[in-house]
Amino acid sequence: MAPSMHDDVDRLKEEIIDSFDEELELQLEEERIDNLVDQGLSEPSFERKIYFRELFRLQHELVRLQDWVQYKKLKVVVLFEGRDSAGKGGAIKRVTQRLNPRVARVVALPAPTERERSQWYFQRYVPHLPSAGEMVLFDRSWYNRAGVERVMGFCTPEQVEEFFRDVPEFERMLVRSGIILLKYWFSITDEEQEFRFRMRINDPLKQWKLSPMDLESRVHWEDYTRAKEEMLERTHIPEAPWWVVQAVDKKRARLNMIAHLLSQIPYENVPKEPIELPARVRNADYIRHPVPAEMYVPEKY
Repeated sequence: MAPSMHDDVDRLKEEIIDSFDEELELQLEEERIDNLVDQGLSEPSFERKIYFRELFRLQHELVRLQDWVQYKKLKVVVLFEGRDSAGKGGAIKRVTQRLNPRVARVVALPAPTERERSQWYFQRYVPHLPSAGEMVLFDRSWYNRAGVERVMGFCTPEQVEEFFRDVPEFERMLVRSGIILLKYWFSITDEEQEFRFRMRINDPLKQWKLSPMDLESRVHWEDYTRAKEEMLERTHIPEAPWWVVQAVDKKRARLNMIAHLLSQIPYENVPKEPIELPARVRNADYIRHPVPAEMYVPEKY
């Protein structure tokens, strides 16, 4: 049965609330949310309050994991794959939001250059792999060859077959070298992708997320489905299995993915020396010079 206008309005409201929540997450801690609710300045639903509480709790655990990765000199690679608008970027944002960018960094490579196209396929990804004490999150990865490159005709069938022969061995090499490799596929429905694309088209703040390639992917939905199914079947190996995230509900997808990530890497509290703030050194001959007024940013707010 086709969705009613009332259903469409409800979905639009949910999407607007979700956009508001994205901004709220950047500013508010759990206690501050409670204060806002108590003051009547915000009225998040029970589910939204649960979402925020769980998100902040999981992000606290991610900080503990980050400390453990540094302390034990671990090397972690996390791949985020899925259709356009599946929520990969939103999940990555929540993972890294409170982490040290020197420890947890995001790699989102552009289309390969002419020189890169002539190289060994995996070559341009290798320089971005982690050193000891680092976590690298790939917003799309070498699996581009099994997805967009294959569907859009950017590579030959022979190159695709070569990729499927090589990628299991490549990933086994990474794991043997000491890299912890996690692969996530964010799964959404045809109807959900169409809805998210239409929201982006009508939102000036999100139109930049839509590329001509994204729009073309709607035409090739079934081709992408066939490509995804073969990719999962042929590259789901014991050393680096795929994990599918049900991503129609963005908030649940983020929480489920982060909770799973935390469960895959055993970590403990890192012993730390107490932090003491040293006293400021004051020198009698130091004179602070005033900053010229014209150098200040105008205070419009």
